[in-house]
Amino acid sequence: MTSFLFVCTGNICRSPLAELAMRREASLRGLTLDIDSAATGRWNLGEAPDPRARVVASRQGLDASPLRARLVTKEDFDRFDHIIAMDHSHLAILRQMRPHQSKARLSLMLDHIPARAGQDVIDPYYGPDEGFITTWEDVEAACAALARTVLGPRP
Repeated sequence: MTSFLFVCTGNICRSPLAELAMRREASLRGLTLDIDSAATGRWNLGEAPDPRARVVASRQGLDASPLRARLVTKEDFDRFDHIIAMDHSHLAILRQMRPHQSKARLSLMLDHIPARAGQDVIDPYYGPDEGFITTWEDVEAACAALARTVLGPRP
């Protein structure tokens, strides 16, 4: 089965929302997949997603409250088929961490939307609440495109 790891700075905003979006895509296809999210930084380890991210998820009928921030590990490069970075800084860190024989395919989140290739998912943490809506829209669209490519069309 295909597996996905979504990565951002603190694992409390962008990557948990992407994790939830991909979980929904898998569910719509009747699949139970290994889908997770992780951080490149240690600031929020063990914390639930940002309250604003939880509100946006809840509006989509998704529950972010059980998720907890964790760090990307070397083992993730063997566990996951696809490791998706929210921005270029995360992708650079992942490329440095990646073991030589890793099976994981690294990509930038918005590269999965041809018209958005090369763009970062903007970090909403320091901005207004509306930024979390924009983040959700970005990761939802990218996960839908990624799922179509990797998992096939929805039934």
